[in-house]
Amino acid sequence: MDLHSEASPLALPDGVELPRPAEVLTAGHSTDTVERGSFCLAVCSCGWKGPARRSRDLARKDAARHSAG
Repeated sequence: MDLHSEASPLALPDGVELPRPAEVLTAGHSTDTVERGSFCLAVCSCGWKGPARRSRDLARKDAARHSAG
């Protein structure tokens, strides 16, 4: 049973267009690190999350690699 086969597309307001994938990638990313107990992970404004690390330095490097592209 496919529940989404009969779904109608969402109508966007006039003048609003969805970004193309290239525009999303070049729009810039705002990364940060978040503490979760004894672990640290990198997060981004685009929704990306890095792996949980015990090393804050590795989490910062994950964030830097993600921002670089």
